[in-house]
Amino acid sequence: MARLTLSLACLAGAAAFLQPQLQTPLRKGTTLSAVDSLVVEPIAKVGGVVRLPGSKSLSNRALLLAALCEGETVVENLLASDDTERMLEALDAMGVKVKDLGDSAVRVTSTGSLKAPGKDLFLGNAGTAMRPLAAVVAAVAAVDGTSFTLDGTPRMRERPISDLIDGLQQLGCNVECTVNGEFGGCPPVKAEPTEKEVDGGICRVSGKTSSQFLSALLLASPLLARTKPLEIQITDELISQPYVQLTIDLMKQFDVNVDIAPGYKKFTIQSGQKYTNTKLPDQTYFVEGDASSASYFLAAAAMTGGDLTVVGCGSSSTQGDVRFAEVLKDMGARIEMNPTNITVVGGPAQLKGVDVDCLDIPDAAMTLASVALVAEGTTTIRNVGSWRVKETERMKAIVAETSKFGADVTEQPTTCIIKPPTEIKPMCEIETYDDHRIAMTFALAACAGVPVKILDPGCTSKTFPTYFKELSRVTLDADGRKRSALRRLLAKLAFWKK
Repeated sequence: MARLTLSLACLAGAAAFLQPQLQTPLRKGTTLSAVDSLVVEPIAKVGGVVRLPGSKSLSNRALLLAALCEGETVVENLLASDDTERMLEALDAMGVKVKDLGDSAVRVTSTGSLKAPGKDLFLGNAGTAMRPLAAVVAAVAAVDGTSFTLDGTPRMRERPISDLIDGLQQLGCNVECTVNGEFGGCPPVKAEPTEKEVDGGICRVSGKTSSQFLSALLLASPLLARTKPLEIQITDELISQPYVQLTIDLMKQFDVNVDIAPGYKKFTIQSGQKYTNTKLPDQTYFVEGDASSASYFLAAAAMTGGDLTVVGCGSSSTQGDVRFAEVLKDMGARIEMNPTNITVVGGPAQLKGVDVDCLDIPDAAMTLASVALVAEGTTTIRNVGSWRVKETERMKAIVAETSKFGADVTEQPTTCIIKPPTEIKPMCEIETYDDHRIAMTFALAACAGVPVKILDPGCTSKTFPTYFKELSRVTLDADGRKRSALRRLLAKLAFWKK
């Protein structure tokens, strides 16, 4: 089927920000999933206010804990994305009722236990669904004598989960990976009843590949620590510690406490605890804004000298990626922060390269690839080995796509070093590898004053379906005026879902 290329400039009689290239003509209700590519024209400045969608990490964790509570729990500001859809579908298949209340809120009604679905649970490429559900269904299978199989996309079958499975097996669960990948065992995951009773115990796991393995074990631990305590020991370095603390804080809000040893080396869950919603105000949990999503808009403002505020996460956030604002500050941006908001204060400023340890912020660290294009000097991004086992092999993807702009990029096992080009190459065609963060990161190259072509822009639906709409909304002309003509045109075409 022939592609149709539309120039919004021709249609609107105004400077275009986005030029969609489609497999089919635009019709009412057309979404980015139908778009082959999107050309983001040079962005002179961004400014305004962005209200962040709910945190992906918190959304799926909160849904799961609500499902493990008896009764009704309301989850507000829930992220609408592919990842949360996969979690909701899985919970529905296991007997949990979820009612859409509108305005990003749902009511979860549960008996406090999960039923065997009678079919494989397909979780796409949603790591925030696969990891915690693998641990929880393994615990349910051990305690209730039921069976579960979790599967996903071909890429999910390449993402290692063996550290988590090994920890569950040490505790007595009958669970296994059925695919041996390059970096260890991968989904599908099969959980079966156990011959012996499972109750408490000690497991020792690695923390250097993903903190989500520890978080998953923690989330499942109350189901296994029935009359005896359960202890989790970390055998090496634990990455993304703030996200482990986020998990522990969330568990506490759902009435389960975790004892933490100094240095995050040992975690103990006392016996007899169960998840309840009694400590939640009106049995309602509010999901704070996504700090990873905030990084794109903060970076765009810093790159263009704009004034912009992200609303929904700030200094009180336990999300590790909120620290990205401090990295921008180290690069020369003017940053102001309060408990719930972060602001980039605009003005002429030459950003400078940094040498930064991103062990705790691997997702937001990707955004630095575009910021590095306009920074003076070399930017060194350290301790991001976890990039290699994400939605795609992100280290190689970042190196390949950043190099297209003329940057000199050096890849090391856990480090990425970027030397900006003297002149940034325009109209680079960005392969997104079905990875939402690659698409969102390199759209920001337009803030360096060049057009950029994003292939498969619809992959942003994994965590931020309205990303390009939001970026368009806060894009200003060189004189600081909003491009209202563009927004009216987009509304007329019904290009994005409302």
